[in-house]
Amino acid sequence: MRKLKNDELERLNIEEFKGAQKTPIVIVLDNIRSLNNIGSVFRTSDAFLIEKIYLCGITAQPPHKDIQKTALGATDSVAWQYVEETLPLVQQLQQDGYTVLAVEQAENATFLNDFKVQASKKYALIFGNEVKGVAQDVVTASDVVLEIPQYGTKHSLNISVSAGVVVWDLWSKLNQK
Repeated sequence: MRKLKNDELERLNIEEFKGAQKTPIVIVLDNIRSLNNIGSVFRTSDAFLIEKIYLCGITAQPPHKDIQKTALGATDSVAWQYVEETLPLVQQLQQDGYTVLAVEQAENATFLNDFKVQASKKYALIFGNEVKGVAQDVVTASDVVLEIPQYGTKHSLNISVSAGVVVWDLWSKLNQK
């Protein structure tokens, strides 16, 4: 088996990406501290044709060399917007027809593997601060709280890992044949 070269992967260029039909998912980053995590979420969003990323609160914005280090150009392909406060954004997304999913450990959370997607719906995924998680008022306002099942000794996953796991799961469920 031979590894493929980059030019054999048949990836979209930036203009093709911008014109492509997007996965009906937006991502909300609620006060993310790490620039590397932000860049990683951009890169994951590019991989799965995510509609848009909202950067909220203290979440840094491109252009920034530390975001670019992990985004590898995805800040040029994926649409993004800075919004100062997360809660009003969540409320606006709900008014715009998005089902808001906070990714958090909470009472009565739905395990990710049990969550059923509907192809006719649009989803907004909220990922929270590396230490404090998604703000409680945002969790309370969300339509569903998704929890990634974990079975080891640690209490959480890195936000960039969580984003990859959840986006892949929803994308694969939305694209089942």
